[in-house]
Amino acid sequence: MKTTVSVRKEQYGKNGDLTREWFCVDAEGKTLGRLSTEIAKVLQGKHKPIYTSHVDTGDYVVVINAEKIRITGKKLTDKIYYHHTGYPGGIKSISAEALLQKNPTALVEKAVKGMMPKNKLSRKALDKLKVYVGPEHPHSNHNPQQLEI
Repeated sequence: MKTTVSVRKEQYGKNGDLTREWFCVDAEGKTLGRLSTEIAKVLQGKHKPIYTSHVDTGDYVVVINAEKIRITGKKLTDKIYYHHTGYPGGIKSISAEALLQKNPTALVEKAVKGMMPKNKLSRKALDKLKVYVGPEHPHSNHNPQQLEI
């Protein structure tokens, strides 16, 4: 009788084994879409060798200078963000230009949210995204590493 031995070893991430790192991204002059895809990868943990699709292996990301982000083409005037209040006739819209002036952190958060998968795990991972308007942030005690994009 022959016995077979499996040589394949896989490494799975478990919630108890994880150490979360902190990364800081300066958004000044960066393109919104390219920046948000890289942030989404770090939030999901896809940059780690122990990435597991059903476990939250991601790290924290701090984005500074959100008001200085670059949007290419005519997207500033043509891109419209919609939301509904829940009441009849309650659809509201705002252009990307107006949203950038009103709340630049929301523009970055919406872009990163759009790059994430639509499940419970990504909604939990979005809690690890911290976006700030100026160059100052309150997370300097975590010693965030600079994330080059």
